[in-house]
Amino acid sequence: MTDASRTPSAIDAIADAWVDTIAELEPTAATYIGRSEYNDRFGDYSPDGHARMAAATRDALATLEAAEPVDDVDQVTKADLARELRLSLDLYDAQWHLRDLNVIASPAQDIRMVFDLMPTATAEDWSVISTRLKALPAALDGYIATLREGIALGVVPARRQVLEVVTQIDRYTADHGYFAEFAAEAGPEEGQLPASLARELADNANAARVAYGELASFLGGELAPAAGEKDAVGRELYALHSRRFLGATVDLDETYEWGVEELARMVAEQEAIAEEILPGSSVEEAVAFLEADPARKLRGTDALQKWMQETSDRAIQQLGATHFDIPDPIRTLECMIAPTKEGGIYYTGPTDDFSRPGRMWWSVPEGVTEFDTWRELTTVYHEGVPGHHLQIAQAVYNRAQLNSWRRLLAGTSGHAEGWALYAERLMQSLGFLDDPADRLGMLDGQRMRAARVVLDIGVHLEKPRLDGAGTWDHDYALEFMLRNVNMSNEFVRFEVNRYLGWPGQAPSYKVGQRIWEQIRDGYAEAQGDAFDIKSFHKRALDLGGVGLDTLREALLP
Repeated sequence: MTDASRTPSAIDAIADAWVDTIAELEPTAATYIGRSEYNDRFGDYSPDGHARMAAATRDALATLEAAEPVDDVDQVTKADLARELRLSLDLYDAQWHLRDLNVIASPAQDIRMVFDLMPTATAEDWSVISTRLKALPAALDGYIATLREGIALGVVPARRQVLEVVTQIDRYTADHGYFAEFAAEAGPEEGQLPASLARELADNANAARVAYGELASFLGGELAPAAGEKDAVGRELYALHSRRFLGATVDLDETYEWGVEELARMVAEQEAIAEEILPGSSVEEAVAFLEADPARKLRGTDALQKWMQETSDRAIQQLGATHFDIPDPIRTLECMIAPTKEGGIYYTGPTDDFSRPGRMWWSVPEGVTEFDTWRELTTVYHEGVPGHHLQIAQAVYNRAQLNSWRRLLAGTSGHAEGWALYAERLMQSLGFLDDPADRLGMLDGQRMRAARVVLDIGVHLEKPRLDGAGTWDHDYALEFMLRNVNMSNEFVRFEVNRYLGWPGQAPSYKVGQRIWEQIRDGYAEAQGDAFDIKSFHKRALDLGGVGLDTLREALLP
């Protein structure tokens, strides 16, 4: 962090005002960044709500384009915010909101997930939660209205996504599902809820449960019969989503070919490490050998959470003493088992005042009870320090230089996930993955991310299969992933469904890493003998979250 504060500019005011607009129109985003004034409500998910957001976006873009930067910070803010606003309008014009349904990151999940981030310490907190639960049925009604308009216009998601989300909702609404357990376990940290609030909370949780049931009925009864047969979204729409997740424009065909080559490199590197672990073995045999080692096994989610926390705390302590300047507020990272069972590991950033710290969440699928430390060590570094937590919390901390949009909302998956993969390789170079088993685990993840580049572009652009037998589709994608990852079938099935419904997101990890490495190498070349990688990392992270084209423009001559 640069200690000297700068005087906020007109462009800072525009960016801050945009955060205010987002918070008001999308209250779930406000909760995510720690603004509590809208915690009792949801946004308008109806077609009218989307139209209001598009109008606000156009107004903000016009105001921004008329403003003149006063320094380099302004140059970055204007370039990056303008890119994001234009892309939001492009996606609106492409009617993406009319088909916005997938298994991981659509309103079907976001409306429920916001409760995971709400304060629960006091009875007053639970009163706010109860009010938001009461508002949930109207939010889902608006969402249904938008999807219904999509049906009328023939703009619909793939049927596979619709049916998978119905299955997810069944878990939310079951007798022992999310809403039933949420209401049953409600209570402040000290004492009990007043009886009247407990009844109100139970009633509103039940109403939310009923509303989700009605969403499932709509999805199964109306949307599924009208939904698309193809999982592919096509080149034009895919290009928009690639830009959305990278903050950069890439040649999709060249990136696909690079992904094929990168996957081959990861396989060769894995094979060499397998030989170290068990001479004469294949990768699969080395993995089986490690999976049979009880010393590398965790049993149960309690053991997993404890190991995650201890590993994270140790990395922060060691790296903070040697390789990074980690301010005190950033040194707290909570490792959590998510209340859902959807699969996936993710990070949520701290609130603006750090009253809610950064958190690493593990959503453990139903039936998964054992975890391999050699496979997951790199995941803790990816989600924590020096990965997402260092990157995102540093931007939040850098209040002296960055406006609230740059600190709290800016950035792309390519910037964030690309940095996290870059950080995994950095931990290898710093000696934190000297155990060949841990390196194999890191490469297992890197191989999966390379495979996703090939799969995602292959399916959505309907490219020829690698074996030449037709074009990419769901069945070939599943077979391809099962060949290229050493993970449970349940996890792989979820992952493939995620890629098919969230176009462009999965490749942003590995492509983002590629762009981060290209920028670092270009920066080193420009600096010559004066290059210092620690200084490069600090300068890059002090920019906050930005698109990767913006990052390149800010750091390279």
